[in-house]
Amino acid sequence: MFDAITIGSATVDVFATIDKKFYDVKVGDKVLITDLKFETGGGGLNAGVGLARMGLKVAFLGKLGHDLNANKIMHELRKENVFFIHTKPSEKATSYSFIETSTKQPDRIIYTHKGASDDLHYSEVPRLKTKWLYMATMLGDSFKTCEYIAGYCKKKEIHIMFNPSTYLAAQGKDYLKHILDATTILVLNRSEARLLLGTKSDHIDFLLASLHKLGPKIVIITDGPRGVHAYKGEYVYFIKPDKIKVISTTGAGDAFASGFLAGYIHHKDIAVALEFGLANAQSVIRYYGAKNRLLNYHQAIDDMHKHKRKVTERKLNLIKKRDK
Repeated sequence: MFDAITIGSATVDVFATIDKKFYDVKVGDKVLITDLKFETGGGGLNAGVGLARMGLKVAFLGKLGHDLNANKIMHELRKENVFFIHTKPSEKATSYSFIETSTKQPDRIIYTHKGASDDLHYSEVPRLKTKWLYMATMLGDSFKTCEYIAGYCKKKEIHIMFNPSTYLAAQGKDYLKHILDATTILVLNRSEARLLLGTKSDHIDFLLASLHKLGPKIVIITDGPRGVHAYKGEYVYFIKPDKIKVISTTGAGDAFASGFLAGYIHHKDIAVALEFGLANAQSVIRYYGAKNRLLNYHQAIDDMHKHKRKVTERKLNLIKKRDK
């Protein structure tokens, strides 16, 4: 029995840093790369490592190719004590991302080849012996498999944390209804929340309440430097980030989500889970790489005691008609 199984992509990531702002680069330019790093990443792998470092027994379910990059990912999983649920190697290449960062801007541009990650079939999925399933973004045949898994988890009373990316959120609530209906915790950012709901409203309480009505028991909306909101029916919890220097935002969402889930599994408390998630995300964005600075359980506890961040709690505000 695992504490959590993560399902999602596993990639090899190349981080290329340029000494220009992104909008200063024009078509046809030849731009010097000032720094080059190779890392492993992907929503399923990042979350698996994040949860394992927090002292949980974790497995990863995903699809790899039959290539050197697959070997690199397998080595990473073994090193981080994440069990790999074996699936037949795909004829497609292992997922690959090229991430362009800048010394002049804190954000990034990501070019992704999904490859093998889209090739997971439900016939390959064994019985899932776990208390929690962390579901990151999967596309193609793998998305259909996620729908099947969501139904299985609902039947077996396995909790799901669902962390969809912009790709999936843009498909809308009807497309995702089978997964949302089986979800315990939904975590996404503010723009993804609006995309999923198909709304122009930016009213945070409207977004939280509307997502909650779709099935998830707990809804979390991250809002960058403006903070994080969590809603569990009636009450809204909020935590504000510290003012820190951001080097790269790559992996911030995965770090927050895995930190929150680890905190919630360990303590069954939303406020503590928010502190775990924020501490994990802020550790990662201070450096390049999606996993290099993921915290372990004791580091997260030490961070909480050191910073003593305030988690506020309030009742959900009534939504005015014009906000809809």
